[in-house]
Amino acid sequence: MFRIRRIFDDALPANRDAVAQVQLILKEQFPMLAAADIEKIPDLLRNPLKHRFRSILYIAEEQKGAVQGFALLSHEPNLKFCYLDYISAAPRVTGGGIGGALYEHLREEALFLGVVGIFFECLPDDPALCPDAEILKQNRARLKFYEKYGAFPIISTAYETPVKPDDDNPPYLVFDNLGQQAPLRPAKAQAIVRAILERRYGHLCPKEYIDMVVASFREDPIRTRPPRYLKKEEPAEVPAATGRFRRIALAVNDRHDIHHVRERGYVESPVRIRSILREIEKLPIFERVEVGEYPEKHIRAVHDPEYIEYFRRVCKTLEPGKSVYPYVFPIRNAARRPKEMAVRAGYYCIDTFTPLNQNAWNAARRGVDCALTCADRLLEGYRLAYALVRPPGHHAEYRSFGGFCYFNNAAAAAHYLSGYGKVAILDVDYHHGNGQQVIFYQRSDVLTVSIHGHPKFAYPYFSGFEDETGEGEGLGFNRNYPLPEQLDTATYLKTLDRALKKISDYRPRYLIICLGLDTAKGDPTGTWSLSARDFNDLGKRIGALPLPTLVVQEGGYKNTVLGINARHFLTGLWSGKITSP
Repeated sequence: MFRIRRIFDDALPANRDAVAQVQLILKEQFPMLAAADIEKIPDLLRNPLKHRFRSILYIAEEQKGAVQGFALLSHEPNLKFCYLDYISAAPRVTGGGIGGALYEHLREEALFLGVVGIFFECLPDDPALCPDAEILKQNRARLKFYEKYGAFPIISTAYETPVKPDDDNPPYLVFDNLGQQAPLRPAKAQAIVRAILERRYGHLCPKEYIDMVVASFREDPIRTRPPRYLKKEEPAEVPAATGRFRRIALAVNDRHDIHHVRERGYVESPVRIRSILREIEKLPIFERVEVGEYPEKHIRAVHDPEYIEYFRRVCKTLEPGKSVYPYVFPIRNAARRPKEMAVRAGYYCIDTFTPLNQNAWNAARRGVDCALTCADRLLEGYRLAYALVRPPGHHAEYRSFGGFCYFNNAAAAAHYLSGYGKVAILDVDYHHGNGQQVIFYQRSDVLTVSIHGHPKFAYPYFSGFEDETGEGEGLGFNRNYPLPEQLDTATYLKTLDRALKKISDYRPRYLIICLGLDTAKGDPTGTWSLSARDFNDLGKRIGALPLPTLVVQEGGYKNTVLGINARHFLTGLWSGKITSP
């Protein structure tokens, strides 16, 4: 099994090792390729302006990090086209669908970028141009592969004219319109071909040759070769570029409703998820994804193993329908844990209203799975993902639960993503995100930012002050924006802009939003009055950050407007994101 992952740069060890493996594949699979072209791969990723293309690298890797294949795509944003530089499986890797999976990801990427299509070179399948029978066979297999995706050589041009008269195997220029029906006009094609030849092959092609080839693209519209390898019934089965990278990957906790505390006044109930789903399913911008099952090591990375084990054990021992609420808090001697399981709840909890019951473990565990599933979608290439979960998680600290939270979903996802680039967490819940603050307080690879009601009147009361800025290596990487009990929308949005500036200056690779909708007017746990329109504006401003973004659901308890506010926030986020790829 393998997964497809996008590599943005080689700053971190995991990416650096992956890029090194890509260079090794290039060296082995393309022995005629100049060493300088292989060595410059990291620089292509780091310095797009220098090379006049924005390079996009996808790899197919095994769980342990072995790269099974890769694809390198160049994006020209002004002319709005993509050029496929390389796509290859590793030596001795055959079958398994690696080439198809990589190319399908490139097509989704290109469609998201709004280009006219993907251009690339393929060696000819014409015996007159390729006299070597073995190479001809390989060329035909390659062109047959691309035909399955609707990519065909452009015809009636001089592109396959050899640079030197005695050269053989002059390449075709192949065009994949990604299923878009807009015709390719000659003026556009000429500009694109000139960019390809001058920027990629200017050191090999004389100016006169480039001018001659460019001028030959004069048919209107530019035509491609009819299918040569597909059967008549196959064109309808051409895999479409669906545009899924322009959608929001949606992972829903399918086990949330087993955690249902029926005590009067307990507002964290299953209806919250149903209210949100009912509204967001009206929109065509979501793609429901299957939730994976992830090993417990991801929880242990952000929570005390002793707390995890206690939580598991106490949930197993409780009878169906029975809840235990913390009521004894051993602050006088925290070194001695109470022996009785029910009493020990206070050793790990920060309040008296977050119960333990038989199903809390399973529901909370699945919430982490949802967040990690969404994190993987970001690694895969999605720009937006939404983990619709309950119970929430942002009050769960390293060794404690509380505020209806047991495991910190956002923290688990942030730690996971931090292996591939810096992460920023923005918590917009009415209540302080104390969980993330505690977990990452001494780390610089995860920036934690929280906008919330001031702790002098808002839960959790003991954290969220402005002077809490981190410790040790993490000093300066925690930022709190405590706000007054009553405030207008303008003040809130001004504070948001300050927080977004802080995040932008940090230059993270990924952004996680802890989405609390308890900032809405009339929420039983808050005092602010944001409207649906305000949530839309909030989403747009966050979406304007050009970062892959994971939204994790936190609070929000006024069920009559909860779904409407979620829909407006996510619509705003989506509209902001698709205009800033």
